[in-house]
Amino acid sequence: MKLPRPLLSLLAITAATGVAWLARPLLRPLLQPLGRKSWRRSRGIIQHASDAIIVTDEQQSILQANPAAATMFGVSLDDMQGAPLNAFIPRDQRLGANPATSHYFGNTGIHLRMKGRRASDYAVTGVRSDGQHLPLEGSISSLYESGKPIYTIILRDITERKQVQEKLAQSYTQLRELSAALQTIREEERKHIARELHDDLGQLLATLRVDLALLQRQLREPGPRKLLNGMDELLMASITSLRRIASNLRPRALDEGGLYFALESLRQEFVSHYGIACRLHANEEELILDDAYSTAIYRIVQEALTNIMRHAQATRVELSLRRVDDLLDISIQDDGRSIAAQDMDKASSYGLIGMRERVWALQGDISILSDGGTRIMVRLPLPPRAPAP
Repeated sequence: MKLPRPLLSLLAITAATGVAWLARPLLRPLLQPLGRKSWRRSRGIIQHASDAIIVTDEQQSILQANPAAATMFGVSLDDMQGAPLNAFIPRDQRLGANPATSHYFGNTGIHLRMKGRRASDYAVTGVRSDGQHLPLEGSISSLYESGKPIYTIILRDITERKQVQEKLAQSYTQLRELSAALQTIREEERKHIARELHDDLGQLLATLRVDLALLQRQLREPGPRKLLNGMDELLMASITSLRRIASNLRPRALDEGGLYFALESLRQEFVSHYGIACRLHANEEELILDDAYSTAIYRIVQEALTNIMRHAQATRVELSLRRVDDLLDISIQDDGRSIAAQDMDKASSYGLIGMRERVWALQGDISILSDGGTRIMVRLPLPPRAPAP
């Protein structure tokens, strides 16, 4: 049997809103050719739906509800019949209870529908008969019957989803805290090893070289002197290598001169080793920070320069650090090859990952722009400055 287009439209509306049983008197003359079997099937779908379906009038009095709705709120179907919808909403969220918190079924729900505005999917908090609150996800639709509007609310309990989201958020926070703790431990270990290398092994090598120089003065035969000269060269190379390793583990400039001095030393070393022009724009007084912040900022800039050296093919780099009140803005810009968007989030991009972790550990933000070169922008919240004595 082919149904006329108006009937098909009406059937679609009633099916979508879940109010087919309410429109039964209106539809019965048109649906009689379809038989009672189809009608019972439609009603059965609604009655056995896992989502709560509630129908109210313009005054938000409940006209109909399915068993899932009664189960959701811990009441019987008879208790829901004729009850105000507000009975299943926390008091502080009921329409008119508090202008600042009047929403959900009120301002953003049926109230909007009454004004002819859209109110589709939204979040809502329901309350069970025992006073327990439960998070819900719902949608509202409207239909006119005998010239009067009726509203259909379909609700889904998302308690489990919320719990999973909260656990994920908690796990994410714990991972961030663990990452920050590991960064701190790693830096402390680097500092300790660097100090041991410089203070102990470095001093031993330096003393050995002094003794070697004394021997060179006492020996006049060319054979032993040549051997001692070779030993001296190897010893000097070992000392140089030791200083480089210790500096990479923990830049002594950070401990001896602070962040500005360390960044200036890093800039000079970068220019000297790689021949890439680099300028530092910063105010030394603005970079007087504690060890944790100084180390993190130094490592961020160091990693950025390493990436530029390895991948950018740049000829010029601009470093800028500017403090405004309790915020520090860092900009690292090069004129080289732009970083590809797909490379920014690669698991193998350890340098970028490390930079992000350090920034996030300090509750900061990092963004990377790639247009005519690459620009890394970091904003870090800083501890308030100590008041002047």
